[in-house]
Amino acid sequence: MKAAVYEGKQRFDVREVPTPDVGPGQILVRVGNSAICGTDVHGFQADVVPPGSIMGHEFSGTVAQLGEGVTGWTVGDRLTGGGGSPPPGVSGEFFSDPRLNFRTHGWQSQPAWARAYAEYVQMEAWQPVPIPDGLSDVSAAMGEPCAAAVHAVRRSRLKIGNSVGVIGAGPLGLFVMQIARAGGADNIVVSEPAEARREAALKLGADAVIDPLAEDAVDRMVSLTSGLGPDVVFECAGGRPTLQQALDMVRPHGQVVLVALAWDPTPVVSVDWIARYIDLTTTFGHTPEDWRIALSLMRSEKIDLESLLPGSSFIPLDGIQAAFDALVKPTTELKVFIRP
Repeated sequence: MKAAVYEGKQRFDVREVPTPDVGPGQILVRVGNSAICGTDVHGFQADVVPPGSIMGHEFSGTVAQLGEGVTGWTVGDRLTGGGGSPPPGVSGEFFSDPRLNFRTHGWQSQPAWARAYAEYVQMEAWQPVPIPDGLSDVSAAMGEPCAAAVHAVRRSRLKIGNSVGVIGAGPLGLFVMQIARAGGADNIVVSEPAEARREAALKLGADAVIDPLAEDAVDRMVSLTSGLGPDVVFECAGGRPTLQQALDMVRPHGQVVLVALAWDPTPVVSVDWIARYIDLTTTFGHTPEDWRIALSLMRSEKIDLESLLPGSSFIPLDGIQAAFDALVKPTTELKVFIRP
């Protein structure tokens, strides 16, 4: 099969590799749509992905082959690559490590389904979930980031009528924004330097957007939320100044939810905000319940997916290098899909 193999130093090599064997209790999936995740872009940018890796964990496809003893699937079934509940005695994804440090060994412990920049993926039969009727294959490929956004909002203290700040309007931030709205947020303000992403945020329901390169993001966010700051701020950017900005702009006794993975040191000056009794909450990954909620929101059209799917977002596997190079400093890009 053909796959995009990461060779190190921000370079991919698209070449033929062996198609995975299917053992007992496993299935072989023909990848149809594989979305590029911001985490993969950050790993590419920081050159921390082990050479020889095949990345990709946001995808949908169809069952191509069944291993011995597999029930519940038939060849041709549509599925999305995650969300399944592990059987008793099997740990799910990363959470089996009580001292997980994603920087130092997160890539080495990638789950078995994180190899979708390729034509085929081998999976345990319990790992994926069926695509619900009425949900397209392309939309289902965004189930993973949507589930991560659901997880972030569920970990927050968001209440009906609260104001929300979102820093970063990449795909994850845009999902967080829409899910916060579905959860009862009243006034949502988004800070994002890329014009196309600010426009997408407004189209998807943001009450106001801020260009942090043209104005002070903290002062503007506070002024747009009754002069106090948002009740909850979701930090979805992972830039050097953005965690400090989130802590500076949230209102007294408010909450900052750290969603983004920052790979560089992020300076934080606690004296600027410690007296406001702010709670900082971290979030990572998702649970099967988050997947169920995400797919339900997507199928019921409570989340607008079409605005994340401009026609230029679909590329062949051979275009992966140019796509990653562009996503390091995104301008017009929202969600980019690879079709092996």
